[in-house]
Amino acid sequence: MRALMVAFFVLVMIAGSVSFTRLNIEAYPDPVPPLVDIVTQNPGQSAEEIERYITIPIEVDVATAPYLSAMRSISLFGLSDVKLQFTYDLTYEEAEQKVLNRLSQLPQLQNQAQPTISPWSPTGEIYRYQLVGPPGYSVMDLKTLQDWVIARRFRAVPGVIDVTGWGGKTKTFEIQIDRDKLVAYGLTLPQVLQTLNNSNINVGGNTVNIGQQAAVVRGVGLIRSMSDIRNTMLTAANGNPVLLSDIAEIIVGNKPRLGIAGRDEQDDIVQGIVLMRRGQQSLPTIRRVEAEVDKINTSGILPPGVRIERIYDRSDLISLTTHTVLFNLVFGMILVFFVQWLFLGDLRSALIVSSTIPFALSFAISILVLRGESANLLSVGAIDFGLIVDATVIMVENIFRHLAEGAPLNGAAEAAPLRAFGESSRRSFVRRPRSTERSSSPPRSSSSALFHCSR
Repeated sequence: MRALMVAFFVLVMIAGSVSFTRLNIEAYPDPVPPLVDIVTQNPGQSAEEIERYITIPIEVDVATAPYLSAMRSISLFGLSDVKLQFTYDLTYEEAEQKVLNRLSQLPQLQNQAQPTISPWSPTGEIYRYQLVGPPGYSVMDLKTLQDWVIARRFRAVPGVIDVTGWGGKTKTFEIQIDRDKLVAYGLTLPQVLQTLNNSNINVGGNTVNIGQQAAVVRGVGLIRSMSDIRNTMLTAANGNPVLLSDIAEIIVGNKPRLGIAGRDEQDDIVQGIVLMRRGQQSLPTIRRVEAEVDKINTSGILPPGVRIERIYDRSDLISLTTHTVLFNLVFGMILVFFVQWLFLGDLRSALIVSSTIPFALSFAISILVLRGESANLLSVGAIDFGLIVDATVIMVENIFRHLAEGAPLNGAAEAAPLRAFGESSRRSFVRRPRSTERSSSPPRSSSSALFHCSR
């Protein structure tokens, strides 16, 4: 049934080509079981205190989660990290939900520390960039743009779960109080801090009726600049207001740096990493991130001279992976064809074996798309060569060997497989004439026939 086989071959090739355009291609798979990472911060506490008051209570609370296979934790200064590894019986979303259910029943931790689920994943880093400014632009200003402008826009991109920033200085507003002036005005440090907190809020009032209309009364006190901090009223002395600038100096500073980022010859830069949500497709998410980068650089969102420069994105690795798979497909098909033709000397059998490679790849891609799975260098390379082609080579060579050794077949049954392999293979067979004694002997069993064929 050659026509049926050729039609089926063409149908599978067309389905594979259509599926390839819809296939989610990844550079490498994520075969690990679900891993949930619980991160808790409590500044100022030592590693021993973090272990006693945060890490151990969390471990005790989540230890009863179903399908939990392993639990590892680390306690650092001001930081607790508990990693929970589940079995393959659960998906990541199901494991995360079970952890959240356990954390909701966790008693209040010391200093009201709040455990959070880390968005990091082994295959989540898809785009790395650097924020570049004009000459003289400080890394503090770049870091401020990174935290308050760029990160917020990237998090709004579909498929992105978080943005991690590196390098730069975190901007702070420092109030350096003169203790002599503080005592002279009869104030204390807690009073100053409480007054600042109360002054940095907006409050709502009632309404004022104006004819048939009503106006809403609001008290706007949100601090927006350093001048607002300086003009904060602390108290009144002899009917004169005492402002914060009368007892303190307000300057711009930065938090203590715990690290630094560099690139090439630049020893202090600001960069960021865009993290993809688990289960999302890499290439479509990267395209959306690139479109957002172009929009940020061209729409005037950033100050003049400030731009985002791409350092790396996973599309390069995915492109290289796809090129490697296609190259292996073509090269492997040609190599198998010539090796099969060289050793067997039969053109049609070599074509049958070599055509199995694109057939197997097209069939595998169709199944991957139907199941919603992603393809990568490991899965596609193993499917077309390791699982299908090897078996085809063994079967065709075995059939060819049996036919070439002249298995005892009768009449048309003997000629049919010879015609199937073509004239070239028929000429290579050695057909021995059957003697009268052999033809007059009683019929042999199938086992003896096979033994005669092997001999």
